[in-house]
Amino acid sequence: MAFERTYNMIKPDGVANKHIGEIITRIERVGLTIEKMELCMVTPEQAAENYKEHEGKSFYDGLISYITSGPVVKMVVSGENAVKTMRKLMGATNCAEALPGTIRGDFGLTVDQNVIHGSDSVESAEREIGVFFG
Repeated sequence: MAFERTYNMIKPDGVANKHIGEIITRIERVGLTIEKMELCMVTPEQAAENYKEHEGKSFYDGLISYITSGPVVKMVVSGENAVKTMRKLMGATNCAEALPGTIRGDFGLTVDQNVIHGSDSVESAEREIGVFFG
């Protein structure tokens, strides 16, 4: 087992639809710790930096517009195998494929409005934590 930190963000649809409390409860229920948490707006600069690998793709402008459209809850989550645990807890990126009982399976609307973001690796987590928490 490896102690890890991961970056997670409850996206604008998750905040607007009042899922913050349930998502936090699910994270804590599996034994992970929320080290840092902030309700805020993602700046266009943060969005551009975070999604720079998608720049020039057909969905890029919509992604930037969406993630900056309303408040988000950004979090640093830690614990044993935190990245893998959070990925399992979140469910498949495409909500139509996410299992019931996962965050996206229970609350997700579309592949674009899928409630929560989570780092896909420890390296990505450290980069994303730097983007959103400095």
